[in-house]
Amino acid sequence: MDEDHNNGGFLDMGKADRSVWLMKCPVVVAKSWKSQLASSSSSSDSQPLAKVVFSLDPLKPDDPSLHQFTMEVAGSETERIPKSYSLNMFKDFVPMCVFSESSQVQSSVAMEGKVEHKFDMKPHEENIEEYGRLCRERTNKSMIKNRQIQVIDNDRGVHMRPMPGMVGLISSNPKDKKKTMPVKQSDVKRTRRDRGELEDIMFKLFERQPNWTLKQLVQETDQPAQFLKEILNELCVYNKRGANQGTYELKPEYKKSAEDTAAE
Repeated sequence: MDEDHNNGGFLDMGKADRSVWLMKCPVVVAKSWKSQLASSSSSSDSQPLAKVVFSLDPLKPDDPSLHQFTMEVAGSETERIPKSYSLNMFKDFVPMCVFSESSQVQSSVAMEGKVEHKFDMKPHEENIEEYGRLCRERTNKSMIKNRQIQVIDNDRGVHMRPMPGMVGLISSNPKDKKKTMPVKQSDVKRTRRDRGELEDIMFKLFERQPNWTLKQLVQETDQPAQFLKEILNELCVYNKRGANQGTYELKPEYKKSAEDTAAE
């Protein structure tokens, strides 16, 4: 039975009433199955991926709580994945259907069936430790960054051309480009000196000239302005008026000490 599809194709409903199982499997198993399917597609012999074993109590065959599903995964001995798994069945889940799309026929979609049972795969107890080790190895590999640095020769900007969709966002006119703004001296991160060492430097600067502005001292000492203010508040007087307005000069007691040191 075929029905019209929204895109003008067909929806094949021939298998709509078929019961299917939905199973959530570990990543290592999914990768192994994908690899096996890829290799078997190139050959005429198809090998089973796994074997499901259904166990029940002969005395209570209709008791679903006593039903057990296990799976034995097929594969080569070289594969380092657990072979035995328990299948935990869920009964309460949202009704779902399975669809497939054919790449050979354009817009050909088929309904493969309705999900009757839903399972989660869990390694058996004896394989838990091995499975945990594989998960840790996978996590460690995913954290390794495989970035490569490539040196681009002078190719006249071929690799620097804007990507599609960026045309119009980046101006190609040199006049429209913003000029490179010089980094302000105040924006440069400065490292604090030892307090005693900085005080010695300050005394030597005030020996050179009696008055300094904060900006001049920042340039001379290459120290943070806030840190300099703390030192200046202890050693100096700030001139709020007069001929030396806006400058610092040593307090009288430090002036005498500095003069004595200079005399020696």
